[in-house]
Amino acid sequence: MIRRLRSAYRRLRLGTRLALGLGALSLVVFAVVGTALTTYMGDYLERQLGEQMKLVQVVQSKDAAVHGTVRRQPYYGWYTAVYDVSGGSARLRKPADVPADVRPLTALAEQRAHSRDELVRTARIGGQGRYRLRACAVEPGVVLVSAAPMDGIEDTVDQLITVQVVAFGLALLALVPAGRRLLRRGLKPLSDMAHTAHGIASHDLTESAARLPLRDDGRDGGPEVEELRTAFNTMLEHIDDSLAVRAEAERRLRRFVADASHELRTPLMSVRGYADLFQYAAANAPGERDRHLARLRAEAARMGVLLDDLLLLARLDAAEAETPLRPAETDLAELVRQAADAFRASHPDHPLTVTAGPRAVRLRLDPQRVRQVLDNLLTNAAVHTPAGTDVSVAVRVAPGTARVTVADAGPGIPPADRERVFDRFYRVDKARSRDRGGSGLGLAVARSLVRAHGGAIDLTSRPGETVFTVSLPLGER
Repeated sequence: MIRRLRSAYRRLRLGTRLALGLGALSLVVFAVVGTALTTYMGDYLERQLGEQMKLVQVVQSKDAAVHGTVRRQPYYGWYTAVYDVSGGSARLRKPADVPADVRPLTALAEQRAHSRDELVRTARIGGQGRYRLRACAVEPGVVLVSAAPMDGIEDTVDQLITVQVVAFGLALLALVPAGRRLLRRGLKPLSDMAHTAHGIASHDLTESAARLPLRDDGRDGGPEVEELRTAFNTMLEHIDDSLAVRAEAERRLRRFVADASHELRTPLMSVRGYADLFQYAAANAPGERDRHLARLRAEAARMGVLLDDLLLLARLDAAEAETPLRPAETDLAELVRQAADAFRASHPDHPLTVTAGPRAVRLRLDPQRVRQVLDNLLTNAAVHTPAGTDVSVAVRVAPGTARVTVADAGPGIPPADRERVFDRFYRVDKARSRDRGGSGLGLAVARSLVRAHGGAIDLTSRPGETVFTVSLPLGER
């Protein structure tokens, strides 16, 4: 996990470098956009100049039709020439206001002689610079050519380019230091998270009681950083809780192994002792063989019951595909009555009251396992209460749930023991012998079986009353 956090931090720092690269790329994009804008501005100015020349030539064409030439130059720096093209070649009429190099004008006039469209060209006139040329027909065989200088357009474009270059340069100079400061400030919360991760890495997480007291409690950064900080702290809380659960599970496992070893060792030692006595009695006192053999069988049966309970709990905890339950359509009220009859026969010193109702309560459950739950609860009430204590069992139906309550009027369960009565090998009365108090697996088996049926078992207790409530869902399962 820590390696992934460090890797994420390195990726974030790489992202900041990429952000700087993107900033430089944005400047390149701006330069491309500026170039496109400059090109568009130049074309726009040239079109405007062409429209202006077209309007000027309307007046000049009338002047040339009347006088044969254009007597008046419209603007300073403009040139105007009238050509006769009737003979196939362009011949300049005099007088004419033309530059020393008339070749571009003459070439355009000759092209116009062979075309019906108005021609517009951009050409360089020797010693003058670039000019915009436009040719139009005055009358058949006569062509008017006007030349307008493009110095103004070129100056405007050059100034626009200069402004863009200066602006982009200033933006670049401002972006680098400002961007570095902003990125450092933005990365500070991430750096704090990295320091927290280093602090966590210094902890020994292999300890069973390991905890993670470190948290990132910064307040800097935008919503994205705050979201990352929240996720980071949530992950630490989850890890902390997982470590606590692991520590508790290890503690319970060690206690379970110790208790199971102790519980199994007692009948094993008894079996070994009675086996030795049986061997001695068989050789020297044959009359005692039956008594020792009966004790051997009793201890073996006790150990078998203990192992069966442990195996059942293990199968229920493992959530095996082949569940140990064999559900069938069963009358829960009838199961309660059967368990009550067995309880009266085995514990006649405890008066039992049964409230099962006349109506059947049909459920899909494993009758043997539910009967085992009822027997465990009733036996628990008899074992942990003095003789003559009233015991009651009742069946009730609530919306979607069938409830069985087993209650006794005994001394109750101390508050410190209520949360642990369902733990394995836990006994409320520590002084009670195993022969009377059992192995401490009865309530644990009962809770696991009820949960396997999709139900729940609850306990309420106070002096003079202890009530176990088993809730089972109604309907198909």
